[in-house]
Amino acid sequence: MIKRFLNFLGPAQAQNLFFLLAITGTISLVLNAVEGEWVRPVQTLLLIIFLGGAAVIFGSRLDPFARGRWIGALLPAFGVILLAGFFFPSRLGLAMGAAFGWIIAALFLFKPRSPMEYQNAVKHLRKNNYDDAVKAMDMLIKQEPTKANHYRFRAEILRLWGKLDKAKRDYEKMTQLAKDTPEKAVAFNGLAEVLLQAGNYPAAHEAALKAYDLAPGEWVTAYNLGMIEDRMQESQAALEHLNLALRLKVKDARHRLLIHFYLARAHSRLGDFDAARAEVANIVKQRNGLKEWQTILESDQAETLRVVLADDIKAAEALADGQIDVTALSDGRM
Repeated sequence: MIKRFLNFLGPAQAQNLFFLLAITGTISLVLNAVEGEWVRPVQTLLLIIFLGGAAVIFGSRLDPFARGRWIGALLPAFGVILLAGFFFPSRLGLAMGAAFGWIIAALFLFKPRSPMEYQNAVKHLRKNNYDDAVKAMDMLIKQEPTKANHYRFRAEILRLWGKLDKAKRDYEKMTQLAKDTPEKAVAFNGLAEVLLQAGNYPAAHEAALKAYDLAPGEWVTAYNLGMIEDRMQESQAALEHLNLALRLKVKDARHRLLIHFYLARAHSRLGDFDAARAEVANIVKQRNGLKEWQTILESDQAETLRVVLADDIKAAEALADGQIDVTALSDGRM
């Protein structure tokens, strides 16, 4: 959670937030030893300065719409706290409660709505009508050509459609438009997945490395990097990144299952069959993941996934059922 928070802020903004907290907090603590009616209003002012500064720091990392949403929620709340702190100090607690309540209500009132084109695209997707789904996003991109997320959504539709070259172009465009670290990491991660699906492992590895460098605290970047290294038979690197993905807490069983399968294959290729068999025991513990994959791969929209993962899932199931031994993973058959 802390790593994700720091990745969102970026090093410069995290440092600014730390200094702001240190300065306002230290002054406020020093004032605790001072007597006078002016002390409490000054401490209130310091609190408002910290909250306002923190809001500016966080706001600098948001897109314009999200920034406006938070400004609309926070400005009235800060105003109420400021007035109570200076003119009605005995009511400060009540004012802070009211301000907090307004922030919660405002975030619901200003809840962002998906553009109509997204809604239309999703409707077409449900009917497997990829052409019209892409056309809906084409219209939106024509209106807002600098919005990175529009290209991401269209790329995902194109991947489901099997148009990998066009999806690749959209992710490449997204890498150019993305301004903040998390969004750029998503762009490179998507590009790596498309290149992997296309069988271009060296280029996929390069994109996955960029995604990992931008978001080293996200399990999905370590997982994708390790999966590509498995395909390239770079077993030692695959072990490093796949184990890191597990330490970063992979939430769903289906991805944990594949991680343990790739770990078993890496150990087997390195000749460590005892470690490989230990991973098979972990695969057995993730049997629910097999059921999840089987359900997903039955979908009409899972063709690209079937091409990339079906053999791995089949091999993982065979290992779990004892139909094959880990030695079969070392000779290139699986």
